[in-house]
Amino acid sequence: MGIRTGKEYIESLRDGRQMWIDGELVTDVTKDRRFAAAAYTMAELYDMQHDAKRIDAMTYKSPLNGERVGMSFIQPKTVDDLVRRRGMVKTWMDATCGMFGRSPDFMNITLTGFASASDAFGQKDKKYSENIWKYYEYCRDNDIAMTHTLINPQVDRSKPVEKQDKDLAAKVVKETDAGIVVNGARMVATLCAYSHDLLVMPSTYLSNNDEAKPYAFGFAVPVNAPGLRFICRPSVIHENPGSSMDFPLSSRLDETDAMVIFDNVLIPWERVFIHRDAEMCNGLYNRTGAMPQIMHQFSTKNLAKAEFMMAVAFAMVRSTKVDAHLHVQGLLAELIQYTEFVRACLRASEVDAAPNAQGFMTPAAMPLWTIRMMFPKMFIRMCEIIQILGAGGLVAVPSFSELSGPVSKDVETYFQAANADSRYRIKLFRLAFDAAVSSFSGRQQLYERYYSGDPVRLSGTLYEIYDKEPYVDRITDLLDGLEARQTGDGAPLGFRPVLSAAE
Repeated sequence: MGIRTGKEYIESLRDGRQMWIDGELVTDVTKDRRFAAAAYTMAELYDMQHDAKRIDAMTYKSPLNGERVGMSFIQPKTVDDLVRRRGMVKTWMDATCGMFGRSPDFMNITLTGFASASDAFGQKDKKYSENIWKYYEYCRDNDIAMTHTLINPQVDRSKPVEKQDKDLAAKVVKETDAGIVVNGARMVATLCAYSHDLLVMPSTYLSNNDEAKPYAFGFAVPVNAPGLRFICRPSVIHENPGSSMDFPLSSRLDETDAMVIFDNVLIPWERVFIHRDAEMCNGLYNRTGAMPQIMHQFSTKNLAKAEFMMAVAFAMVRSTKVDAHLHVQGLLAELIQYTEFVRACLRASEVDAAPNAQGFMTPAAMPLWTIRMMFPKMFIRMCEIIQILGAGGLVAVPSFSELSGPVSKDVETYFQAANADSRYRIKLFRLAFDAAVSSFSGRQQLYERYYSGDPVRLSGTLYEIYDKEPYVDRITDLLDGLEARQTGDGAPLGFRPVLSAAE
């Protein structure tokens, strides 16, 4: 099959999936106003792969059948491959202003990272290694869009999942010749309404005991599988907009988040990748080395997002001629620093990339970890800066539809800016409002805080994995040198240099 067209993608969503929202069951997301706009945004992304001017940058030829497949499925063997993949991701992220973070490339790269270390899945049974590799080939060659779910419902977080009084988390309740049967719930399935398959993988730590083994699994299943239901949060799309221009981001970029309900769902054995193996669940990312690849994707998203927020701010201050004020320039300089910080770390990860144990080029992890930890705070500050720059103008801006309504003359007269007519200013400030003030923006800020994990635990992990010894040794050497100088031994003063991995 190879790459899908937008039309083919839309047709593929009409499969009877069960999406519950606002107390209603929606089985065709392409026709429901709460889902349809984002579905057609996805279709536009798929069509970009067929653009004659972009096809070489967006796709490559499948090694299995020679058909064009998405560049996000490439197994990078050189730094140039990483750069090519980043270019493809950036194209999609620029098209969605960095606000559609779970576009298909996210899970494509995640799955590719797992499959590139497929041997890790087969340490106890080689069939799981074969399963993850064959599933990767299937997704790559059929342009499958995936959602995923990693964590258990927040019920009693003081106890491990197998010790909780209310046994609500998804677990394997039966094994058959056909596969495993899963019952219970998982969260949070972002992009579920627009995906073909659900990839269920471990995230939180599991106890290595018999009671925890039913929760120790990894598998994939179609989103329309019998017994699978998705209970979605209410949409952030405004219910009564005067114009789609009033909420230009939320009206087309609501990814949808959901709780997944498994009602005795059968998972065929060929789609099972981990089974009753807590050690593999707990060591998944270390054993596969997939995380740097994943971080490379979302760091590219972060760059697109930072560039967009900076661009909105530049346009706002220019329209009202406040860009000459030093305090305004100070705020704009912050946005420049955030953007260039992300760009520099992203490029550093590529410059210092190295092959992993499987021979695939892996971005340097620490620059990407730095983005991972810093960007949530940066994005919240970006929103705050736009709020400060827009001030009352953000809450006083009318609906775009007023330009063609009974008070259009008033609007054209009184909503002008020094460097913009009323039409441009209303469009711009409605965009800024949606980016930094609306419920859509609130969801984006919460997403940035938690989508890659609990920031407290991530901070602890970063400290644990960081190579601290060379730096402690520097201090030891300095102190020894100072003492030696005091006793007259004449030892040289100064730090011993610590060379990077690349050096």
